[in-house]
Amino acid sequence: MILLSFDTEEFDVPREYGVDFSLEEGMKVSVVGTNRILDILKANNVCATFFCTGNFARLAPEVMERIKNEGHEVACHGVDHWQPKPEDVFRSKEIIEEVTGLKVEGYRQPRMFPVSEDDIEKAGYLYNSSLNPAFIPGRYMHLTTPRTWFMQGKVMQIPASVSPHLRIPLFWLSLHNFPEWFYLRLVRQVLRHDGYFVTYFHPWEFYELKSHPEFKMPFIIKNHSGQELVGRLDRFIKAMKADKQEFITYTNFVHRQKQ
Repeated sequence: MILLSFDTEEFDVPREYGVDFSLEEGMKVSVVGTNRILDILKANNVCATFFCTGNFARLAPEVMERIKNEGHEVACHGVDHWQPKPEDVFRSKEIIEEVTGLKVEGYRQPRMFPVSEDDIEKAGYLYNSSLNPAFIPGRYMHLTTPRTWFMQGKVMQIPASVSPHLRIPLFWLSLHNFPEWFYLRLVRQVLRHDGYFVTYFHPWEFYELKSHPEFKMPFIIKNHSGQELVGRLDRFIKAMKADKQEFITYTNFVHRQKQ
């Protein structure tokens, strides 16, 4: 099984590099990227889970409607991606449910940073996917955390997938920078070992980042972005479908594991 997800947020990465970047500019980039993602998923007839910020949901209701109408799951990703607050666990759910008219079952903290597990349970989420169990200097130091799903109280924790032995991360940056054959080899290793694969991307990766040096973003983020990443994601999905892997939403995964 493939749990494919997208952290559908306002683009704010330039702010990490000292660039004055507005919410409006960030939304323009992310709306373009989200529609490109939806086009790929529709062309391949697969479903995914979109973890949306409150900002994105409020400012792009037409894109939210498309996500919903095309059969994807909508989950929460905080409210303001740049300035997460503890109460966003609750506020995010209220906003997303109001915009979509759907019951939201899952949460992911912006940048996959720690979040109060008590609040996750109090808010009534079925699952939390805020853990990248990898060692990435300056970002994640998770060499001993569980690699695969586990229960924490009533909430299922669904970490992003890493390779079984060396914990090589297989998230968005990996598809940007690894040779595609190597990425596929590691994904298939995870599938043999764990029986399922969890990964995530962002809409802004599918924007032509190389055409905007004013964003001041490092090469490893811009590498194979835009239409190049559209092609890479499309080929990844096709390879998994050729392997007879099933693409399912996170909520469906939770229900299957509980059964």
